[in-house]
Amino acid sequence: MTPITEVEGRSLALSNLDKVLYAATGTTKGEVLHYYARTAAPLLAHLADRPVSFLRYPDGPDGQRFFTKNPPPGTPYWVRIADVPRKSADTGRQVVVADLASLMWAANLVVEFHTHQWRAEAPGHADRLVFDLDPGAPAGAVECCAVARWLRGRLGADGLDAYVKTSGAKGLHVLVPLLPAPAAEVSAYARELAVEAEAALPELVVHRMARALRPGKVFVDHSQNAAAKTTAAPYTVRAQREPTVSTPVTWDEIERCDAPGQLVFRLDDLAGRLERYGDLLAPLTERDRAGRLPRPSPGAG
Repeated sequence: MTPITEVEGRSLALSNLDKVLYAATGTTKGEVLHYYARTAAPLLAHLADRPVSFLRYPDGPDGQRFFTKNPPPGTPYWVRIADVPRKSADTGRQVVVADLASLMWAANLVVEFHTHQWRAEAPGHADRLVFDLDPGAPAGAVECCAVARWLRGRLGADGLDAYVKTSGAKGLHVLVPLLPAPAAEVSAYARELAVEAEAALPELVVHRMARALRPGKVFVDHSQNAAAKTTAAPYTVRAQREPTVSTPVTWDEIERCDAPGQLVFRLDDLAGRLERYGDLLAPLTERDRAGRLPRPSPGAG
């Protein structure tokens, strides 16, 4: 019988808690849900007012995986739904994870949480910029850290503060809090910096997605700033071989990184990190920390 759990006055049926989702570590669905309950405060801060898409993997990372933007069938009436712009229609609808009950309902579906760079209150006007640093073998975390350091310096020259987290997969995400600006302008600026990074670090960086260009280099993916795109949220568990987490890290950790495994964090690591550091990405949620997007150079994009 599926247990019914009361969460903030909402009744939730949390199913198959003993099911092993990650065979490599024996991690069960119940352990994943426990992680989300313990990490709810910082995760909810980064999901606040952001329509989410879900990468669902109900049978674990080795089973079927599929993206969904629309609210899943059976979404409770009390889960917030936001209207969002869509290319194929005037509007679409996506879930906004607004509270602990909604978080645990969604986590019970076994999902990665992916968010837009804009809030539901201002669709298409980004208040974050993101670079997804994706290494092509044999490049890895060490090379990503070198690129992240360059981006931090370049962003700083434009008066912007940069923060960093692991993707939870192979790479890193460099994030910048912004005063809201049209996503197209943010995308143009991000592309301009990706091109500059390739010019400055030609042996290390590629700004184009073509697979043939990427072996041994770091792809600086600027495309996730487009209004329609989403990026793995901070603190989400990833559908990888092991239950790795997209984890905020310090710039000191980036500076010291000299081996691939140094920046791999699993769900059991996060409680200790939060106790030690707090939420390293908290400035992304503080409006007074946001910088103004520079105007793209003439001809950029």
